[in-house]
Amino acid sequence: MFHPAWIPESLDPSVERLKRIRIIAGLAATLGVYTFLVGGFDVTELLTNTLTAAVVLLFLTPLTVGVMLLVWRRTGTVRELRVPLAGAFKLLLLFVCALAVPVLLAWFMLGLGREDLFLFLFLCLVMLWLVVFVFAAALRVSGNFFGTGAVHRSLPALLAVVTCWLMALPDLITGDLKGLGLALGVVFILAAPLTVTGIALLELRRLKRRYGIRLREHPAAQGPFPGLVPQVPAPAPAAHPAPAPAPAPGRPHLPVQGNPYAHPRSPYAPAVPGHPYGAATPGNPYVPPAQNPYAR
Repeated sequence: MFHPAWIPESLDPSVERLKRIRIIAGLAATLGVYTFLVGGFDVTELLTNTLTAAVVLLFLTPLTVGVMLLVWRRTGTVRELRVPLAGAFKLLLLFVCALAVPVLLAWFMLGLGREDLFLFLFLCLVMLWLVVFVFAAALRVSGNFFGTGAVHRSLPALLAVVTCWLMALPDLITGDLKGLGLALGVVFILAAPLTVTGIALLELRRLKRRYGIRLREHPAAQGPFPGLVPQVPAPAPAAHPAPAPAPAPGRPHLPVQGNPYAHPRSPYAPAVPGHPYGAATPGNPYVPPAQNPYAR
């Protein structure tokens, strides 16, 4: 769902693996910090931060893409990018909705009373499925960043860096260290944007050195990517020769008897049976005639 067919595959699978490892490691670090150092999660703060992240994604992604469109407009037209941009925006809306549904459901579950125990248990199962679904979606969109890789190969790296830093800077400015000390809080807040920035710079460098893709250049000016081997259809299998005639029954090791090249009828045979040059004179053809041929 979050990786449709129109999104191109990554040019560097090793970078994609680094992105997924970073997401899993970041989630594990967040759970560990809040569980063992802070002493637990503040559910209200967690829901508020998640909803804020969804709103930031919804407005920041189109804004960043719009700035890059102004840059690309100097070297080419942007009309040809409307189709991939529309697909990326639809994918962004789908992910934001998928992120907002469990948040709203959690707010609703917090208002349930003891008399709604069975409903609460049922909604817990739904919430568990939604959390797994959102996590799988986040792994999918981490590589293509809502399909923006179909617009420009370098655009997902830029969007990831801008989004991550914009979500981390308010905590540093306001001094919200998540209940941690100064040193540990700063490290915890800056770990995510610094890691994302490092992976993004690695991706941009490899795209530039291996494929000649630069962020400032118009996507139409990139041309074919070197190193990508076009898919050549496999040749059709050759026709099998006619099988040899079966050997005579009872003698499997003997070759087939007779002339294999014999024609059923000679093409030079006369149409009328008999001598081809007419009927021969009866008798000896070399016997001299009875009369003298020189007599007068």
